[in-house]
Amino acid sequence: MLIKPTQGRTLRLAVVLLVAASGGVEATSFLGLGHVFAGVMTSNLALLGMAAGRGEPLDITAALLALGGFGAGTALVAWYTRASVTSAMHWPRRVLVVLAAEAVLLAAGALVWGLTGGRPGEALRNILQCGAALAMGAQSAAMVAAGKAAAPTTYLTGTLAAYIVQGIGTGSPGLWVPLRFAALVAGAALCAVMLDGARPWALLPSVVFVMCALAVACLSDTRSLSSAGYSS
Repeated sequence: MLIKPTQGRTLRLAVVLLVAASGGVEATSFLGLGHVFAGVMTSNLALLGMAAGRGEPLDITAALLALGGFGAGTALVAWYTRASVTSAMHWPRRVLVVLAAEAVLLAAGALVWGLTGGRPGEALRNILQCGAALAMGAQSAAMVAAGKAAAPTTYLTGTLAAYIVQGIGTGSPGLWVPLRFAALVAGAALCAVMLDGARPWALLPSVVFVMCALAVACLSDTRSLSSAGYSS
């Protein structure tokens, strides 16, 4: 079977778009909801400990909602994708279904956020916080299910450490990882700016990024299927 090099690059673009989406969700979650992160559970555990130590029940609630939502999203997708067959050149169909569901979930959150002018009441804010974390948990689990054809999109601390170690060890670290870092910063910056200047629309960029990533991944899947008819 002849595999086209552009298929791998296409999936890398999809990963970069998902990283940008997670950056936007993190910015909106931290700045606009409960001052916790939707996809970075290490930080949320630390925030939970600090809130508990200072006796701040509202902050404890926000951290628990984020942790619970992320855990639920991860568990559901792990169960759904457990029988998926991974490939180095395309994502399993169930991974694509998960990304489509994530886009719908984020779109529903963006609609609620927009209808409230970006200032939801406490009950809606809690629901949105849990929903954002659920979406990030689902995305994280989907990337695990995608195997070597994907990479982490919601937490990049380990990626940064590995990049530094491997870069020093090999002398040729490449641009793939820095592109993900740049996408995270850009997505977060864009949504932070929109929270100040166009608050009701602040969740929309993340929805668009996920939909674009899904479209790119589907394109790569189509190319993979069309290449299967060729022999090396």
